[in-house]
Amino acid sequence: MTTVLVATDADWVFEEVDAALADDGTAVYRVRAGRDVLPAALQLTPDLLVLDLQIGNAGGVATSLLVRQEQDMARLGPCGIVMLLDRLADVFMAQTARCDGWLIKPVDAVRLRRAATAVLAGDLYREGMLEPST
Repeated sequence: MTTVLVATDADWVFEEVDAALADDGTAVYRVRAGRDVLPAALQLTPDLLVLDLQIGNAGGVATSLLVRQEQDMARLGPCGIVMLLDRLADVFMAQTARCDGWLIKPVDAVRLRRAATAVLAGDLYREGMLEPST
């Protein structure tokens, strides 16, 4: 069973992620505040975190950095992180936050599943970046 933890205070964001990812093999859980991500992650051991850029009192960037710090200290197991960005200009923040992937809102089921599948497979999923020319 794949476990996905979603951190957002926006009901519509959670509903989109849940509708796109929840199925017989995937359980989707939610927290509404950045400060609740780490305790929930320690309890649930998610395979994937989906972080909204704006999460109530602690944003997705700070939350992602905290999760990565806990992983670096071996206090939290590995999990992929996908951040939901508000605009193209936010890509820099997702890179800084050490996310494995990001999508620019509004999100849709096809892109969410594509991002989740890539990150769960150990790949990257990054929207809004120019590919280097060869």
